[in-house]
Amino acid sequence: MADQEVNSTYSFECQGYVHVVEFSPFEQSSQLVAYGGNNRVSVAKCVFPEEDKELVDLEYEHLRDFHHGTRVDAIAWSPQTNINTLPRVVRFSTAGSDRKIRIFSSDLKEKDSVQVLEGHTDYVNDVVFEPTVGEQVASVSDDHTCRVWDGDGTQKAVLPLRGPGVSVRWHPEDPGKLMVAEKTGIIRFYDIITCQPIMSLDCGHAPLTAADWCRTDPLTVGAVAGCDWFMWDVTRSSRPEDRRQVHPEGAKNFSWCRVSEKLFATCGRPGNQVKVFHKGHHQTPVSSSMAVQGGLSWHARLPVCAVGGDRVVHMWLAEL
Repeated sequence: MADQEVNSTYSFECQGYVHVVEFSPFEQSSQLVAYGGNNRVSVAKCVFPEEDKELVDLEYEHLRDFHHGTRVDAIAWSPQTNINTLPRVVRFSTAGSDRKIRIFSSDLKEKDSVQVLEGHTDYVNDVVFEPTVGEQVASVSDDHTCRVWDGDGTQKAVLPLRGPGVSVRWHPEDPGKLMVAEKTGIIRFYDIITCQPIMSLDCGHAPLTAADWCRTDPLTVGAVAGCDWFMWDVTRSSRPEDRRQVHPEGAKNFSWCRVSEKLFATCGRPGNQVKVFHKGHHQTPVSSSMAVQGGLSWHARLPVCAVGGDRVVHMWLAEL
């Protein structure tokens, strides 16, 4: 059955091109979204009609722009972010095209600060905060390393990789475990205390461009490599239990829905077609070939995924 074109459910306009967009994955800051372009990161608040029945459309409020000075390649939210109590705290990390990591903190009033973490010798492809207390940051790079940093910016560990690192994820429930995906097609899990690998998955295909750890089912991992998506049950085999061609010109991004292990999204090249899949059937609830580009992120409490474009962020509401 052919995929049906689905226009974005919601959208909001931005200044410039959006390379990456990221919803906060944490309950206390779930209405926040950050998006980055060529030299700035913007933080906004989004309230959806699915959250507030009095709304008929997305309620968007721009909160703050942060000068970045270089292209933004990745954004990660800290669990320390909280806008429901005073003083408000907004804290996130970025990977820049200058191979540096930045940690931004703000009270959205007078106090803004930024830490610059240096150590990677090639492009940084992904960054993530430890999700329980947010005192550590992990990053992966084309320099064949995964690096772990303390909250004060001190480099704590360097994990040597056998290829460029493309994705890094902390275990959704266990801060002692880290997942690192390599361009070679290998996904490894590390004990963060010993810095030793615990197990690995192999999609048998390269280049692997993105991988994600399912938040609602940590035994499930998904990835895209070449033109296909791959899926593993980590208790069964190091080989994928499912695989499907989705983007004939090449896949770019993979992201699990944060409220259901049944939904996941992918982006492909060129034009970066967005597709949302449901594991329970072979239909594609969302398929859009509009010219989108930057990032791929799911809302913390709704089946809404977002992708950046040229002066706009598009969002699709998927059926569970």
